[in-house]
Amino acid sequence: MNDLIQLKTVQSRAFRLIRPQVIEETIIEHFVRPHEVIIEPTLASICHADLRYYTGNRRPEALVKKLPMALIHEGIGVIIDSTHPEFSPGQRVVIVPNIPGCSLSKENIEEWCPACKKGIGENYCLRGRFLGSGTDGIAQSRLVMPTKCVIPIPEQVPDEIAVLTELCSVSYQALQHVEKQLQTARVAVFGDGPVGYLTAAMIHHLYRVSQDHLRVFGAISEKLDQFQFAERSLVQDYDFNNGEKVDIAVECTGGRFSSNAINQAIQILNPGGFLILMGVSEEWVPINTRDILEKGITIVGSSRSSSYDYPPVLEAMKDPEYQKTLRRIIPEQHLPIRTVEEFDNALSDAAKHPNWKKSILKFIW
Repeated sequence: MNDLIQLKTVQSRAFRLIRPQVIEETIIEHFVRPHEVIIEPTLASICHADLRYYTGNRRPEALVKKLPMALIHEGIGVIIDSTHPEFSPGQRVVIVPNIPGCSLSKENIEEWCPACKKGIGENYCLRGRFLGSGTDGIAQSRLVMPTKCVIPIPEQVPDEIAVLTELCSVSYQALQHVEKQLQTARVAVFGDGPVGYLTAAMIHHLYRVSQDHLRVFGAISEKLDQFQFAERSLVQDYDFNNGEKVDIAVECTGGRFSSNAINQAIQILNPGGFLILMGVSEEWVPINTRDILEKGITIVGSSRSSSYDYPPVLEAMKDPEYQKTLRRIIPEQHLPIRTVEEFDNALSDAAKHPNWKKSILKFIW
């Protein structure tokens, strides 16, 4: 405690979810440690995870454990104060919501958690924290972050593109499991929502998978029309028994459609194929284990990302063609957020009127 008394502090206006659909403004006082910087969030986007908390569509025990809490984990900001030579006031940065516990500690590697000790990835650190999921998120005026979790934005990448970095980094983390196979593979992506779109876009732009080797499956033709860089099929019309086979399938549906997507992917996968699971479901999902065994399919689950995934994504975002693709999912107008009421209205509207495009929040503190 004596060490904390010597640390600098900063006050932050936080828009905290107290209970489902009840948000209040609270003043939080943050300690600022030597390896941390102070950030003012400027632009953010709403994720389905935020809406699950806001609407109460999480298990009751999770809500009790994690609330009250400021939401939002996808965002960017500007440096307000820093003693680190790499960062200076006014600098634009992407905020990495995954804060690892072990690698930032002073412990020896032998004392790290099993995931970090084995090098599985900081996104699986058992001692880590995640903004907007048990730890106050980006919906606050001053965010104190370790320098490891702050990534400079290249000048060629505008704010409205950079705000998509976190979600794109999740796709990058997942696709790294099949990086070599993507060089020659036929790939299928299941899901016509934002996660499916950004994952398919990354497969095409970063991994250079051509349109004739990339197929996206969805349920709504208007959404599928946006995937102009890929072949497109409606799941309700496609013949999965006799359709073309693929080497890699990526499931990006989540929720109650996970089971259908996973089993359809298993149907069209070649022997020795890979199935990447990215969709989140609160319920158990039944899958066709017989064909998994008979085909020797490798299933890989992937969750979140680490700070190491961000630089390659931001580097790719310099490409004007990639930016053009990403702009399809960005609304023409950003929602100005000056007050807790405006923040509450933005979440309520996003929950009541789901839109294919991302909801972008412009914080004005």
